[in-house]
Amino acid sequence: MSVLLIGIGVVFILCILLNHLLARLPIPSLVIFLVLGILFGVDGLFQISFDDYALSETICSTCLIFIMFYGGFGTNIKQAKKILAPAILLSSVGVVLMAFLVGGFVYFVFGLPLYASLLMGAVVCSTDAASVFNVLRSKNLALKQNTDSLLEVESGSNDPFSHMLTLILSALCLGESIHIPWMLLQQLGFGVLIGVLVAKGVLFLLHQMDQLSSAERTILLFAASLLSYAFAYKVGGNGYLSVYLCGIIMGNSYVPDKKDMVHFFDVLTENCQMIIFFLLGLLVTPSSLPSQFTYAFWISLFMILIARPLVCTLLLKPLGFSWNRIAVISMAGLRGVASIVFAIMAVTKGVEYPLNLFNIVFIIVLISLIVQGSLLPKFTEWMKMKDPQGNILKTFNDYQEEEEIRFIQIHMDENHTYVNKTISQIALPEQMLAVLVLKKEETIMPNGNTFLEKGDTLVLAAHAFEETQNYQMKEIYIDEHHKWCQKKVYQLPQNMPYLIVMIKRQKEIIVPNGDTMICDGDKLVVLKHV
Repeated sequence: MSVLLIGIGVVFILCILLNHLLARLPIPSLVIFLVLGILFGVDGLFQISFDDYALSETICSTCLIFIMFYGGFGTNIKQAKKILAPAILLSSVGVVLMAFLVGGFVYFVFGLPLYASLLMGAVVCSTDAASVFNVLRSKNLALKQNTDSLLEVESGSNDPFSHMLTLILSALCLGESIHIPWMLLQQLGFGVLIGVLVAKGVLFLLHQMDQLSSAERTILLFAASLLSYAFAYKVGGNGYLSVYLCGIIMGNSYVPDKKDMVHFFDVLTENCQMIIFFLLGLLVTPSSLPSQFTYAFWISLFMILIARPLVCTLLLKPLGFSWNRIAVISMAGLRGVASIVFAIMAVTKGVEYPLNLFNIVFIIVLISLIVQGSLLPKFTEWMKMKDPQGNILKTFNDYQEEEEIRFIQIHMDENHTYVNKTISQIALPEQMLAVLVLKKEETIMPNGNTFLEKGDTLVLAAHAFEETQNYQMKEIYIDEHHKWCQKKVYQLPQNMPYLIVMIKRQKEIIVPNGDTMICDGDKLVVLKHV
């Protein structure tokens, strides 16, 4: 047990370290996790033999629940309203067209049976949300004409359709008797119904139980993601559609402490992506890939150069989309974790595929992430579709338009400049408000005539500093061994990436200048440019 835990801890640390060390490379970080899994695998440095497809499906499907929920939770419907129709068109009709185009290519070029060919198309036909979000966010890739919002909604909502097609084609490959119209109705109907009911039910609890802590509210959201998938799956609905819809409804409703929840799901989904891609790298046997590479290469080439552009053109050109915009949307059709999970699902259902389905899909995903994921940032610039003034976080709900308020208190000692003055006589900044005056025997809600005396405590309210893509606030603890200890601020390196904005020294708050001495035990609040 301890060896397993050590191994898991080491893998997580390596994922983080490699992600930062290789951050300047154009490839998506998900590829790094995949390669790390291969290095640990049967043909890698550590030669760990792992071929449990059933366990892999369970773990990856569970992780995909949280990724799908957070994809919905982070979808900003207000921002995406203008592109909702074309995005849904791509994620539904587009997925079906892609499946048939790829299936037809496999059928006519490689001569596989019809159902097996279409199953290949069904498995790889969806654009992967985790991969698209990863590229957009890591490269701060804001696109013109709300194209980033379109990609977000399309990639977040098309997995359920790919999942349905995979279930149908797997059943047909196994010779099972199914009623396709009823199966589609059941999948869509129960998926939507359960997603809405769970979302509304949990929102009701959140609004009624206003005494809940931030942590308890976050746990309720966590439970909602599990319940929306599990209930839908239990009654024959599409669990991924249910969990995505549940996320959309909750993410676009008023939820107290939403920022805390966003931070939690950020960490959770980041871990899920690491787990999935590392596990898939561990599961694959690299020595068996060359025999499947030719199939995967030609399928990838067909998808990138013909199928995806053709589908985007057929669906979007009649809606007035420019050629440049269609080209960028076509290039952004990244394959990813969902395709591999659906391939594993087909394998565990007992489908006897003429080729190694998992290996082919694995190579297709790897090619897509490396080629499309690497080229997308530059390609958007070539197509003049990058918005240099945009902020990709506005596409996501974790970008909060409303600003938080922070309170600070100022104690009036005999030497303070505010003592023996009224509120109207002190020079407060325009966006700062005096909200309370704490006197020895009473608490006053002040107005301009409120008089400040020695011993009073003045409480001021102001907008909180909001971390952005370019700046972050952090604390640096100074002990006696720190290289800055017993130095004045002006003696610190001029080229350091920090601006010291405040020093916490025991109970004292110091706004530093060049002559301020940094002492043992200080906490420096610094602004860092990233």
